[in-house]
Amino acid sequence: MKEVGSPYCKCLYYSSNALARVMTKMAEACFESCGLSPSYAFVVMTVNKNPGLHTGELAEMMMLTPSTITRLLEKLEARELVKRVKEGRNTLVFPTRSSVELNERILLGWQELYKRIAASTLSEDAERLTAGIYQAAVSLSGK
Repeated sequence: MKEVGSPYCKCLYYSSNALARVMTKMAEACFESCGLSPSYAFVVMTVNKNPGLHTGELAEMMMLTPSTITRLLEKLEARELVKRVKEGRNTLVFPTRSSVELNERILLGWQELYKRIAASTLSEDAERLTAGIYQAAVSLSGK
């Protein structure tokens, strides 16, 4: 691996943000065919797999704040890709026919992202890196 000359390369904050920018660009290219940004695609996949999910549970699963989930759901609802239903104090999220029909293209985009990551690193390294990054996110978030 080529040594990087950045004075910040040993800083977790700097390195994780640099990785996030690279991954975002790669993911946007992979999900482009379904017409959704990666964040929206992952929300749609999650709702398709878990119809009737509470918005709070969705926020927790996606590791996003409730206000961010609300904003994402508002836009997805405007595109008729999810439907929110109030049930007492809770809001449940359901897929729509359009989101279910789009799911296969979203999954293909996700598979393409995995292939690109695996092609650029050793597959075992990518899996260990992914697990380590997720564990760091969970640990640092206090959850």
